[in-house]
Amino acid sequence: MIDAQRLGLMLNELRLPTIKHIWGDFAAQADKEGWPASRFLAALAEHELAERDRRRIGRHLAEAHLPAGKTLDCFAFEAVPMISRPVMALCAGDGWLDQGSNLILFGPPGGGKSHLAAAIGLALVENGWRVLFSRTSDLVQRLQVARRELTLESAIAKLDKYHLLILDDFAYVSRDQAETSVLFELISARYERRSLLITANQPFGEWNRVFPDPAMTLAAVDRLVHHATIFEMNVESYRRRTAQARRTGAGRPAAYTTPKVLETIRDNQDENEVLASDN
Repeated sequence: MIDAQRLGLMLNELRLPTIKHIWGDFAAQADKEGWPASRFLAALAEHELAERDRRRIGRHLAEAHLPAGKTLDCFAFEAVPMISRPVMALCAGDGWLDQGSNLILFGPPGGGKSHLAAAIGLALVENGWRVLFSRTSDLVQRLQVARRELTLESAIAKLDKYHLLILDDFAYVSRDQAETSVLFELISARYERRSLLITANQPFGEWNRVFPDPAMTLAAVDRLVHHATIFEMNVESYRRRTAQARRTGAGRPAAYTTPKVLETIRDNQDENEVLASDN
């Protein structure tokens, strides 16, 4: 006979809550079907591990702050057909996140950049990676507060727990010198160690109009494009197409243009070519 109460206390001490709740039913089934002890133990361990994975993913989803409802299943890949296969490969996370490589999505407003970034983030969390999604302006404000409190280095270090940091609307509005400075420190701190996913509606050649310090902007771009994959999503605004479809009764809008997928940039020569082409 087993002292069930004492066993429950021991499982609590060992931090095995799933086994604590299921062992009785599994023991009854094992006795009924004549399982060997090894099968019984393996079944308990498998369920404990599966539940731990589920709880871990739940915690990581809560901390990721991903926009609700932005999944790959509901993304309009027919509007950007050339990126579907590369995106699916990136969602595994193996390789590029281990190497601290970056992903940059360019395109006009309404083209689906934020949706795609969030969907990639969701897929990565489900595959065991840690992700944080933030509007760039919101994160910059947090880092500026940390700088005023003399804790900027610590604040940036805390972001290291995230394998991927998604900065949405990176080049949406002009920034002053202080904002550019904290962004540059963040980019430099993560360079070749932790990955960034950036969405921007301005190509690199226009970033001098966004940031007041051209030298710092060039240095930031230099770090971002080294070991980066770049998608150009040159499509008409999905919101505009949806509104037009509603007015005409045409249903879901079709794609208007085909995007261009830029190859992964691996060395300084390729990097300079991309910068030159934008200028």
